[in-house]
Amino acid sequence: MPNTSQPVHRTALVASAVALLGLLSACGSESSTSSAPQPTKAPRSTGPDTGTVTRTATAPAVTTAPSDTAGSASASARTDGRCHTSELRAAVGRVDPGAGQRNFPVVLTNTSDRTCTLYGYPGAAFVDASGSQLGPDPERAPSSPRTVTLTAGESAWAGLSFSSPQISGARTATPAALLVTPPDEHDPLKVKWTAGEVPVGGHESSVSVTALEPGTGP
Repeated sequence: MPNTSQPVHRTALVASAVALLGLLSACGSESSTSSAPQPTKAPRSTGPDTGTVTRTATAPAVTTAPSDTAGSASASARTDGRCHTSELRAAVGRVDPGAGQRNFPVVLTNTSDRTCTLYGYPGAAFVDASGSQLGPDPERAPSSPRTVTLTAGESAWAGLSFSSPQISGARTATPAALLVTPPDEHDPLKVKWTAGEVPVGGHESSVSVTALEPGTGP
C-alpha cells in the first residue's frame, strides 16, 4: 500500500503557513488603520450654564451727526437767566391819584439783545441830591409774584404808593431821585424824581411797592 502521509503532512504545513501569514497581514492592516491621525474638530463655545452655542454678532456701524454744542450753549446764554441791572432801564410813570393815595408805576425795560426774566419785588428808595436816603425802605404790598419774561424792548412794572402828605399830615421831603433795584440784583438804577414831596416820617408815612407784572402800568 503506497505511503501518503508525508505529502498530506506537507500540504497541511503549507496551508497552516498560508493561514498564519494571512492572519499577520490582517493584524498589521488593522493596527495601521487604528493609529492613523483623526481630523480635529473645531471647539464650540457655549454660553454660561446653557450649553447653547454662542455666536458673536458684528454690530452695524452707526454714524452720528456732530452736535452743535457751542451753538446750543450760546443760544441758552442769550435766552436764559434773570435780567441784570446793566440790561435794564428804569422810569417812573405818571401819577395815578385815588382815595387820598398817590400811585406811580415804576417801569423796568429790557435794553439788552437777549430775553431775560424778572421775578418778585424791586427795591426802591428816595434819595436827596447828595445820595442820602430819605425815609424808610418801602414795604412790600401783599401780592402774588410771578416770573415775567422780557424779550428785547419789553417792560415790567411795579406800583409805588403812599398816602398824600396833604391828607396824612406826615413829615415830607422832596427827593432828587428814586433808586430802583431789580429783583436779586445789588446795583440800583437812578431815576430823576419830578413828582414833588413824599412822606419820610411821622404818622401815615409808609410807602409800599407791589410785585412786578408785565407791561408799563395799569
